[in-house]
Amino acid sequence: MNRVILMLGSNLGNRMDYLKKAREMIHADVGNVIEASSVYETEPWGFRHEIQFLNQCIVVETPLPETEVLQKIQAIEKTLGRKDVALHYAARVIDIDILFYNDEVIETDELTIPHRSLHLRRFVLVPLDEIAPGHVHPVLRQSVSELLYRCGDQSSVTKFNDR
Repeated sequence: MNRVILMLGSNLGNRMDYLKKAREMIHADVGNVIEASSVYETEPWGFRHEIQFLNQCIVVETPLPETEVLQKIQAIEKTLGRKDVALHYAARVIDIDILFYNDEVIETDELTIPHRSLHLRRFVLVPLDEIAPGHVHPVLRQSVSELLYRCGDQSSVTKFNDR
């Protein structure tokens, strides 16, 4: 069984509903969701937008190889209404990224694991630190807690209360 850590994000439509649907579909199509962080409201990263993101990290146990995990999460994004956009950073109904796949380092044209920018982004590190503080980045050789402590990103990341 493989352990995959995913980041979910949404800033269009019913953001919380998109996260919930993504978790349910991941559970059905990828593997057992064994842990989930709190949901955090975060500033858009790399672009400006009037609506903030909701972000959450989840841990999934899956028998699937990393390439199949990627295919499945891309299909989930498409099913939930994600549109292909020319811009790398843009508003979206759902975004699902693979942060870690076991302790593997994978670099292909389609996939880079660990996610190449996770150590630069508070919106990733804060929820990740909640569920996997001791997980060691296999390239940087630092725990998630250490990466968060050293992160220079000052963007706002606050727990979201679904009012």
